[in-house]
Amino acid sequence: MTKKILVVDDEPSISMLIEFNLKLAGYEVRCVQDGEAVFDMLQSFRPDLIVLDLMLPKMDGIEVCRELRRQQNAVPIVMLTALQDVTDRIAGLDNGADDYMTKPFSPQELISRIQAVLRRVQSLPGASAEAPYELGRLTVHPAQREVTVDGRPVELTPKEFELLLFLCRHRGKVLSRQQLLQGVWDYHFLGDTRIVDVHISHLRDKIEASARSPEHIMTVRNVGYKLSDPGADSALAK
Repeated sequence: MTKKILVVDDEPSISMLIEFNLKLAGYEVRCVQDGEAVFDMLQSFRPDLIVLDLMLPKMDGIEVCRELRRQQNAVPIVMLTALQDVTDRIAGLDNGADDYMTKPFSPQELISRIQAVLRRVQSLPGASAEAPYELGRLTVHPAQREVTVDGRPVELTPKEFELLLFLCRHRGKVLSRQQLLQGVWDYHFLGDTRIVDVHISHLRDKIEASARSPEHIMTVRNVGYKLSDPGADSALAK
């Protein structure tokens, strides 16, 4: 089935460039020019992914992301921004974007990013037969895509859940940022590892008793991260 991409950008030249290349790659494409129009298109077009500019009239990209996630709409989002300040790019990830690219960009790289995000979404149903992971206070249910800490549900964005699940599947192993980019974002090229750090920070805020002194997601200096099981580690220490 042909995947549907909604392009949201108020610059006609950018929209036309993206639309042309996405159609050439075999996608069905619709374009709108302001943030409010996104919510009308969700019903009439039902996109599989949204390419979303940050700076938009009526409702900017951050507001669109925030509202979509507030409505618990998990449609993947690739954010576009002309702003070079890393805080602006991080703001998109903070509010639920799955990835971002800065303008000017290569249409071929944008298509690669879109394909990577869609592959990750398509691979998720494979978790349906996977048993829950129980690590101390933390429990991850792959089939239900649910996370609890001390029995209380924790609300994660789709990408935060994918990252946590990937860490669970490789618990105890040290994973480099590049390995996490490839495993979670499906980047087979050198990506911006800041994406990993931002999502790790968000996960810690949500699942750790203290983000400053994490029990589960540990930093391995100059390498990356690993997921630990506090209960198992304590038992081994006795």
